[in-house]
Amino acid sequence: NRYLTIFGTFARACLVRDMTFRANFLLECVTGLGWMSMNLAFYLLIFSFTPEIGRGSGWSREPFFAFVATGLVINSIVQAFFMPSASELAEMVRTGGLDAILVKPLDAQFLLSLHRFNYSSLANGIVGLFLLGWAVPRFPVPPPLVAWLLYPLLVACGVAILYGLIIMLAAATILMGRNQSLYDFWFYLTSFSRYPAEIYAGPWGGPLRMLCTFVIPILLVVNVPAGTIARPLSGEAWFMVAVTVAAAVLAVGLSRLVFQAALARYRSASS
Repeated sequence: NRYLTIFGTFARACLVRDMTFRANFLLECVTGLGWMSMNLAFYLLIFSFTPEIGRGSGWSREPFFAFVATGLVINSIVQAFFMPSASELAEMVRTGGLDAILVKPLDAQFLLSLHRFNYSSLANGIVGLFLLGWAVPRFPVPPPLVAWLLYPLLVACGVAILYGLIIMLAAATILMGRNQSLYDFWFYLTSFSRYPAEIYAGPWGGPLRMLCTFVIPILLVVNVPAGTIARPLSGEAWFMVAVTVAAAVLAVGLSRLVFQAALARYRSASS
């Protein structure tokens, strides 16, 4: 497949670039790991005062760290493979670099979202896998086989939801020209996915939870895959699995339509 070959070429070129500047690569890895370590220390401090996050939520220490590990894996994939390219789009629109992309005989969305990788972001994902390996054997009840079969699928769905959101923000950048603040909005929005959905309760939290589950499905990204291995697969859990798969398909499909509509309205930087 031509696109797989091109993807491999991009991956090799970015790896060579990172290895050319090894000191910078290692510094980025250490910085990311340091920030993650401070967060883990903060969570350990919280669990020294309470047995679980949210009364009756079921997110005790080990399940919660499996939740954190799942978030690290999903976000590291997005940060490594999609955000580096998307973050350059505003400057490409302003300087006319997008014009050069559009005249190439390849899909513009593919080129714009996958031409640059940041391998240092995968460091947190690797630590997330080790954290998951530490937490799961300490669960009160081990996850069933079906949960482990669903887990990678749901992680992929979480990545797809975030990818769809990035592409829709990229479409807004194309329409508005220079609009770097939309990526700040992406980070603010995805911060909701870093915590269990059960903490969003009450007169304000309840509507926010519904909004971030069924309208902007950001709470599905980590909560559903982590909940699948950390909790029994009840009727409600199966419903959320189906919602997550549907949300991933819808996010990718809708982002494709929005991106194509933005390109149709794009005018060259020189026009």
